[in-house]
Amino acid sequence: MDLRPLILALVVSAACGGHDAAPAMGHEARVFAGGVIPPAGGPQVSGNPFRGDRQSAAEGERTFGVMNCDGCHGGGAVGWVGPSLRDGRWRYGGSDGEIFQSIYYGQPHGMPAYGGLLPPGAIWKLVTYLQSLEPPANVPTQSWK
Repeated sequence: MDLRPLILALVVSAACGGHDAAPAMGHEARVFAGGVIPPAGGPQVSGNPFRGDRQSAAEGERTFGVMNCDGCHGGGAVGWVGPSLRDGRWRYGGSDGEIFQSIYYGQPHGMPAYGGLLPPGAIWKLVTYLQSLEPPANVPTQSWK
């Protein structure tokens, strides 16, 4: 089912003073990758089906490059404009489910929501890749806790 006409209608309604068209999980100050809003409610996050799988981590690494994650988080996820994703310090939580939610719904102030572009399996493989990265010996970033 093509949801683009529905999404366009919701955007036009919001622009014309209609009701808030954002999904139930508030997307205040968020950016939607490709301009596509993730489906309201999203997938159930019950656990990473690819946790520890090397092939899935390799696929996640390829997705990291293809989706230009390295444009903000740097090559190898060491940090650049966006924070490091390999130093073990997570602003919005570092569990598999929390990382999945951050990728799927995005985060305020810069992290785009990819749930409208990537299927849940691809996001889980990104999570698997990120969780496979070894923290550097010298962690120059600040802690968020």
